[in-house]
Amino acid sequence: MKILLTGGTGFIGSQLINEFIRHEFQCYIVTRNIRTSSNPFITYINWDQLTSNSFGESIDVVINLAGESINSGRWTKQLKDKILQSRIKSTNILITWFERQAHRPNLFINASAIGFYGTSGSITFNEDDKPISNDFLASTVSEWEAVARKAEELGIRTILARFGLVLGLNGGALPKMILPYKLFIGGPIGKGTQWISWIHEKDVVGLILHSIKNTEIRGPINLVSPNPVTMNEFSRSLSAALHRPNLLKVPNFALQLLLGEMSMLVLEGQKVMPSKAIQTNYNFQFPTLKEALLLTLN
Repeated sequence: MKILLTGGTGFIGSQLINEFIRHEFQCYIVTRNIRTSSNPFITYINWDQLTSNSFGESIDVVINLAGESINSGRWTKQLKDKILQSRIKSTNILITWFERQAHRPNLFINASAIGFYGTSGSITFNEDDKPISNDFLASTVSEWEAVARKAEELGIRTILARFGLVLGLNGGALPKMILPYKLFIGGPIGKGTQWISWIHEKDVVGLILHSIKNTEIRGPINLVSPNPVTMNEFSRSLSAALHRPNLLKVPNFALQLLLGEMSMLVLEGQKVMPSKAIQTNYNFQFPTLKEALLLTLN
């Protein structure tokens, strides 16, 4: 199988590539600067090769993870524009490249986020639900998905991979969340009743492989565990896994002063279920938070 991947050097992308190599898939990684690889299953190409249509390899699966990190700083107007436009631009480049190909990919997987649904303390969301708010994350994800869906019009099976909070030590939010506990100042953040829809990094990789193999999967799929937890439950589990106290609660206003609008990432939440994963019989490796944290942190 030949896979083209953008964002392949990031937290999720690097995990996927390791798994693809294990399966002996040929990986073409789109990067700003071409480099050589000693691994025969990895080839680096740059974005210009796509925009100029000089990359002519026949590809089976395209996975798009490119975009400015939403955790790269306080959400100023300039950063919010960069977060949105970086996603729109990279996806549009891929759609244009698809249009030019005589042999188009069989599958396009575009990264997305459960932020699509908006935040709620009482609603349980699945893939059939529409957004309930128009906050920055919800509107960004909606616009991004609308561009990605253009691949469907070209006859390409299209999957919108809506990521929850990914647990791993090499990236994402977990390293920042465990630091206060290591300093013996850990505790729940905000009111504590907000939902956290999380997933272990190995199940992210597993679900993407599952989606590649199962041709009936298309449209949005929630990449989350079947067992979301509240912030209070999350902090207790983290405390237990690290063998550290769980005493100092971080009030809403403190985080809002520090992070501004970006504080919504942890102060508000949503309870999201992986309905498509369950319906298509995906077997979660880490369905509960306790076992996910124990494996990751010990």
